[in-house]
Amino acid sequence: EVVLAAVAQQGDALQHASHALRGDKEVLLAAVVQHGDALQHASDALRADKEVLLAAVAQQGDALQHASDALRADKDVVLAAVAQQGDALQHASDALRADK
Repeated sequence: EVVLAAVAQQGDALQHASHALRGDKEVLLAAVVQHGDALQHASDALRADKEVLLAAVAQQGDALQHASDALRADKDVVLAAVAQQGDALQHASDALRADK
């Protein structure tokens, strides 16, 4: 309850949460909706979760840099990221950077 309140007010507060809560999807979603770049403090498993990534890049396209390689190659995720911040393209897979 305390961590959820903190990340809902300031997403980057996730960096101060326990390791276990950094892997909690509910906590992470609350954090990235407020501050997309909070994704950098997430567990590897959640960096590979498409729902989490879509929420993060909708708030801050550049959060794509913290995504798993598979999601950097996911067209839906990359399109959402570049729609929010064009230069997020630099973090996309080679194949998507070559996609007209």
